[in-house]
Amino acid sequence: MLFKSRFWPGIADGSVTLTFRRWKRPQAVAGHVYRTPAGMIAVDSVAMVEAETISEAEAKLAGYETASGVAADLNGDLALSVYRVSFRRLDEPDPRDELASADALTADDIDQIRERLARWDRASSAGPWTHAALRLVANHPGRRAGDLAQMLGRDTRAFKLDVRKLKAFGLTISLETGYRLSPRGEAFMAWFNSVPTRRG
Repeated sequence: MLFKSRFWPGIADGSVTLTFRRWKRPQAVAGHVYRTPAGMIAVDSVAMVEAETISEAEAKLAGYETASGVAADLNGDLALSVYRVSFRRLDEPDPRDELASADALTADDIDQIRERLARWDRASSAGPWTHAALRLVANHPGRRAGDLAQMLGRDTRAFKLDVRKLKAFGLTISLETGYRLSPRGEAFMAWFNSVPTRRG
């Protein structure tokens, strides 16, 4: 679930436990766990509300000074419904973060990564992309996704979806702007670049 960076500290310390969104249909489900840049959260409830009924107390729990601030910050078509999402931060570690931080790769780890990247390359209508994307992220940490996509001659949205696959597999980390390789991704690319016969 996406949050602007100014809300991350409040989510992390537990003071932000609400968010309000304009959605065509709910994009969060009560009982489900979601990843955020501030940690894992569990959604407790999702309810449709009227923007003008948001209270000052709710605004504080959403990280705003006033209810009018919440209403003014609601993005999207004014015809869309407003949803109130109540959540709590989970103290358990994100398994994806643990995977990304594991930089001592075994031969089996290398084989699993190679096989997964090859599978994604074969399934892509844009042709092989995984190694090119990893090299770009390694060479341009923090660069906008649109810039990276343009370097590859790809659509930005499709490129972002592909990088999410790399992130879910522990090879990249999202920054406030752009990405960087994770320790696991760095370890794999170090191995990859050290074997000339397997480059490409």
